[in-house]
Amino acid sequence: MMKMIIDCLLDALHDSIKLVPFLLLTYFLMEELEHHTGGKVQQRIRQAGDLGPLWGGILGILPQCGFSAAASSLYAGRVITIGTLFSVYLSTSDEMLPIFLSEKVPMETILKILAVKVIIAVISGFAVEFAYLHLIHHKEKDLDIHTVCEEEHCSCEDGALQSAITHTVKIFVFIFLISAALNLLIGYVGEESIAAIFQGTPVMGEAVAALVGLIPNCASSVVITQLYLQHIISAGALMSGLLVNAGVGILILFRLNRHWKKNLCIVGTLYALGVFWGIVIEMSGILF
Repeated sequence: MMKMIIDCLLDALHDSIKLVPFLLLTYFLMEELEHHTGGKVQQRIRQAGDLGPLWGGILGILPQCGFSAAASSLYAGRVITIGTLFSVYLSTSDEMLPIFLSEKVPMETILKILAVKVIIAVISGFAVEFAYLHLIHHKEKDLDIHTVCEEEHCSCEDGALQSAITHTVKIFVFIFLISAALNLLIGYVGEESIAAIFQGTPVMGEAVAALVGLIPNCASSVVITQLYLQHIISAGALMSGLLVNAGVGILILFRLNRHWKKNLCIVGTLYALGVFWGIVIEMSGILF
């Protein structure tokens, strides 16, 4: 029992440390933009947001959840748009790529899955952006690092680097504690028990896979990927689980973004998109 606890804590520490470079760079850039740029630069950022979902979908395919963590922080500070946030969330997939490579999955299969994820992420990102601006008629506020500062109860007047370090340390501690708790829970329940959920509800494979994918822990992407490699779940369920697998990005969103109702809406929409695209892939007979 003690060995399991130690292993869970070490895994949580390892996963949290990997996020530090992403978070530190993100907060530093946000501080620099806020303190040393004027309205013209902010206007350019908003204009670049028109292509944000495209870049978010492409950058999100890189392994690990660092980009989803950075995207949540940037969205909380209103540096990127909600469409870009969704494209990053849908494109990233935490531990999928390392597992595929370690299991010697054919490169053609890996590239096909990554390509499908990017296409879905970009299309969905632009769709969410359009709906948000033209159907809901809501515009985001301008760039405001002080929003993040207020959530963290710190001062942003101490210089860009010091403020960035303060933000990073506080988020690091938060992510470590949550990750450790999730690791302990999963270690106690067992990945086999999670896998049994898929076998017990084959008709709802995509919906269940998306629920598992929403767990902000690397274990969820590991379980989903391994189940697919063992032919327990279908390609549609695989895609549903991986599309919503934004890792700790969702945790940071709830930590920094004060609008919890909007956060719930974002997670709900992310889940719905993951299930929808999984069903589309399953019904179309796409195989990887």
